[in-house]
Amino acid sequence: MRNQSQNANDRRRTMRLRRPGNNGFTLIELLIVIAIILVIAAIAVPNFLRSRMAANQAAAVESLRTITTASVVYDSTWGNGYPPSMTALGGVPTATATCDAAILVDQIITTPPNIKSGYAFGYTGQDGNVTGEPPNCGSPGFNGYLVTAAPAVVAQTGTDSYCSYTPGVIHFDVTGVVSASEASCDALPTL
Repeated sequence: MRNQSQNANDRRRTMRLRRPGNNGFTLIELLIVIAIILVIAAIAVPNFLRSRMAANQAAAVESLRTITTASVVYDSTWGNGYPPSMTALGGVPTATATCDAAILVDQIITTPPNIKSGYAFGYTGQDGNVTGEPPNCGSPGFNGYLVTAAPAVVAQTGTDSYCSYTPGVIHFDVTGVVSASEASCDALPTL
Protein backbone atom coordinates (compact mmCIF):
# COMPACT_ATOMS: atom_id res chain seq x y z
CA MET A 1 0.00 0.00 0.00
CA ARG A 2 2.79 2.30 0.87
CA ASN A 3 4.41 1.76 -2.49
CA GLN A 4 1.24 2.60 -4.33
CA SER A 5 0.74 5.84 -2.37
CA GLN A 6 4.35 6.89 -3.04
CA ASN A 7 3.88 6.22 -6.74
CA ALA A 8 0.64 8.23 -6.75
CA ASN A 9 2.37 11.13 -4.95
CA ASP A 10 5.24 11.05 -7.45
CA ARG A 11 2.78 11.12 -10.35
CA ARG A 12 0.89 14.09 -8.86
CA ARG A 13 4.17 15.98 -8.32
CA THR A 14 5.23 15.29 -11.92
CA MET A 15 1.86 16.47 -13.22
CA ARG A 16 2.09 19.68 -11.17
CA LEU A 17 5.52 20.44 -12.68
CA ARG A 18 4.22 19.90 -16.21
CA ARG A 19 1.15 22.12 -15.86
CA PRO A 20 1.16 25.17 -18.19
CA GLY A 21 1.02 27.70 -15.34
CA ASN A 22 4.11 26.26 -13.60
CA ASN A 23 6.69 26.69 -16.36
CA GLY A 24 10.06 28.16 -15.35
CA PHE A 25 13.36 28.65 -17.12
CA THR A 26 15.83 25.84 -17.15
CA LEU A 27 19.51 26.57 -16.72
CA ILE A 28 20.17 25.85 -20.40
CA GLU A 29 17.47 28.27 -21.54
CA LEU A 30 18.86 30.97 -19.26
CA LEU A 31 22.40 30.44 -20.58
CA ILE A 32 21.17 30.65 -24.18
CA VAL A 33 19.42 33.97 -23.47
CA ILE A 34 22.56 35.35 -21.82
CA ALA A 35 24.68 34.23 -24.80
CA ILE A 36 22.32 35.97 -27.23
CA ILE A 37 22.47 39.19 -25.18
CA LEU A 38 26.28 39.06 -25.16
CA VAL A 39 26.41 38.60 -28.95
CA ILE A 40 24.12 41.57 -29.47
CA ALA A 41 26.22 43.68 -27.07
CA ALA A 42 29.42 42.66 -28.87
CA ILE A 43 27.94 43.94 -32.10
CA ALA A 44 26.30 47.11 -30.75
CA VAL A 45 28.93 48.55 -28.39
CA PRO A 46 31.73 49.06 -30.96
CA ASN A 47 29.26 50.69 -33.35
CA PHE A 48 28.10 53.00 -30.58
CA LEU A 49 31.69 53.98 -29.75
CA ARG A 50 32.49 54.65 -33.42
CA SER A 51 29.41 56.83 -33.81
CA ARG A 52 30.31 58.72 -30.64
CA MET A 53 33.84 59.40 -31.96
CA ALA A 54 32.38 60.56 -35.28
CA ALA A 55 30.07 62.95 -33.42
CA ASN A 56 33.01 64.27 -31.36
CA GLN A 57 35.04 64.84 -34.54
CA ALA A 58 32.17 66.68 -36.24
CA ALA A 59 31.71 68.86 -33.14
CA ALA A 60 35.46 69.61 -33.09
CA VAL A 61 35.41 70.74 -36.73
CA GLU A 62 32.40 72.96 -36.06
CA SER A 63 34.08 74.48 -32.99
CA LEU A 64 37.22 75.10 -35.05
CA ARG A 65 35.12 76.93 -37.66
CA THR A 66 33.55 78.99 -34.87
CA ILE A 67 36.97 79.96 -33.46
CA THR A 68 38.23 80.86 -36.95
CA THR A 69 35.20 83.05 -37.64
CA ALA A 70 35.40 84.60 -34.15
CA SER A 71 39.06 85.49 -34.76
CA VAL A 72 38.15 87.40 -37.91
CA VAL A 73 35.24 89.11 -36.13
CA TYR A 74 37.59 90.03 -33.25
CA ASP A 75 40.05 91.61 -35.70
CA SER A 76 37.39 93.68 -37.45
CA THR A 77 35.57 94.67 -34.23
CA TRP A 78 38.43 95.65 -31.94
CA GLY A 79 41.16 96.69 -34.39
CA ASN A 80 43.68 94.76 -32.30
CA GLY A 81 44.61 92.18 -34.92
CA TYR A 82 43.76 88.57 -34.20
CA PRO A 83 43.10 87.75 -30.52
CA PRO A 84 46.09 87.64 -28.17
CA SER A 85 44.75 84.38 -26.64
CA MET A 86 41.84 81.97 -26.67
CA THR A 87 40.64 83.59 -23.44
CA ALA A 88 40.14 86.91 -25.26
CA LEU A 89 37.52 85.22 -27.48
CA GLY A 90 35.48 84.13 -24.44
CA GLY A 91 33.96 85.95 -21.55
CA VAL A 92 30.86 85.91 -19.39
CA PRO A 93 27.76 86.10 -21.63
CA THR A 94 25.98 88.55 -19.30
CA ALA A 95 28.91 90.99 -19.22
CA THR A 96 29.78 93.72 -21.70
CA ALA A 97 32.09 92.57 -24.50
CA THR A 98 35.61 94.03 -24.52
CA CYS A 99 38.73 93.27 -26.51
CA ASP A 100 39.98 91.21 -23.53
CA ALA A 101 36.71 89.22 -23.27
CA ALA A 102 34.92 89.50 -26.62
CA ILE A 103 32.20 86.90 -25.84
CA LEU A 104 32.48 85.38 -29.32
CA VAL A 105 33.12 81.72 -28.40
CA ASP A 106 31.64 79.32 -25.84
CA GLN A 107 33.28 79.65 -22.40
CA ILE A 108 33.89 75.88 -22.27
CA ILE A 109 36.37 76.19 -25.13
CA THR A 110 38.02 79.41 -23.93
CA THR A 111 38.50 78.34 -20.31
CA PRO A 112 41.39 75.99 -19.47
CA PRO A 113 41.71 73.06 -20.00
CA ASN A 114 39.92 74.09 -23.25
CA ILE A 115 38.20 70.71 -23.74
CA LYS A 116 34.80 70.26 -25.33
CA SER A 117 33.17 67.09 -26.74
CA GLY A 118 36.31 65.02 -26.17
CA TYR A 119 38.64 67.44 -27.99
CA ALA A 120 41.31 69.76 -26.58
CA PHE A 121 41.57 73.13 -28.33
CA GLY A 122 44.66 75.28 -28.61
CA TYR A 123 45.28 78.81 -29.89
CA THR A 124 48.59 80.52 -30.55
CA GLY A 125 49.30 83.91 -32.07
CA GLN A 126 51.47 83.91 -35.20
CA ASP A 127 53.41 86.39 -37.35
CA GLY A 128 54.20 88.82 -34.50
CA ASN A 129 52.13 91.31 -32.57
CA VAL A 130 50.24 94.16 -34.20
CA THR A 131 51.69 97.60 -33.68
CA GLY A 132 49.82 100.41 -32.04
CA GLU A 133 47.72 98.61 -29.44
CA PRO A 134 44.23 100.11 -29.34
CA PRO A 135 43.12 101.74 -26.08
CA ASN A 136 41.50 99.57 -23.39
CA CYS A 137 43.10 96.31 -24.56
CA GLY A 138 45.21 94.40 -22.04
CA SER A 139 47.43 92.73 -24.66
CA PRO A 140 48.27 93.42 -28.28
CA GLY A 141 46.79 91.00 -30.79
CA PHE A 142 48.66 89.12 -33.49
CA ASN A 143 48.99 89.39 -37.26
CA GLY A 144 48.06 85.71 -37.60
CA TYR A 145 46.93 82.74 -35.54
CA LEU A 146 46.98 78.95 -35.40
CA VAL A 147 44.08 77.10 -33.83
CA THR A 148 44.18 73.35 -33.18
CA ALA A 149 41.82 70.61 -32.00
CA ALA A 150 43.14 67.22 -30.91
CA PRO A 151 41.39 64.26 -29.31
CA ALA A 152 41.66 64.33 -25.52
CA VAL A 153 42.27 60.55 -25.70
CA VAL A 154 43.29 59.32 -29.17
CA ALA A 155 41.15 56.39 -30.40
CA GLN A 156 38.63 56.92 -27.57
CA THR A 157 37.27 60.44 -28.02
CA GLY A 158 38.41 60.78 -31.65
CA THR A 159 41.10 59.78 -34.11
CA ASP A 160 41.83 62.86 -36.23
CA SER A 161 43.33 66.16 -35.15
CA TYR A 162 42.46 69.43 -36.89
CA CYS A 163 44.08 72.80 -37.42
CA SER A 164 43.40 76.10 -39.11
CA TYR A 165 45.24 79.37 -39.45
CA THR A 166 44.73 82.82 -40.96
CA PRO A 167 43.23 81.78 -44.36
CA GLY A 168 40.54 79.84 -42.45
CA VAL A 169 41.00 76.51 -44.25
CA ILE A 170 40.64 73.48 -41.95
CA HIS A 171 43.27 70.75 -42.25
CA PHE A 172 43.27 67.30 -40.63
CA ASP A 173 45.81 64.72 -39.45
CA VAL A 174 44.65 61.09 -39.16
CA THR A 175 47.34 60.35 -36.54
CA GLY A 176 45.81 62.77 -34.01
CA VAL A 177 49.05 64.77 -33.66
CA VAL A 178 48.72 68.51 -32.95
CA SER A 179 50.22 70.82 -35.59
CA ALA A 180 52.97 73.00 -34.13
CA SER A 181 53.05 75.71 -36.80
CA GLU A 182 51.24 77.23 -39.77
CA ALA A 183 53.65 75.39 -42.09
CA SER A 184 52.97 71.99 -40.55
CA CYS A 185 49.23 72.70 -40.64
CA ASP A 186 49.40 73.81 -44.27
CA ALA A 187 51.22 70.57 -45.22
CA LEU A 188 48.20 68.49 -44.07
CA PRO A 189 45.23 67.60 -46.30
CA THR A 190 42.18 69.85 -46.16
CA LEU A 191 38.61 68.90 -45.31
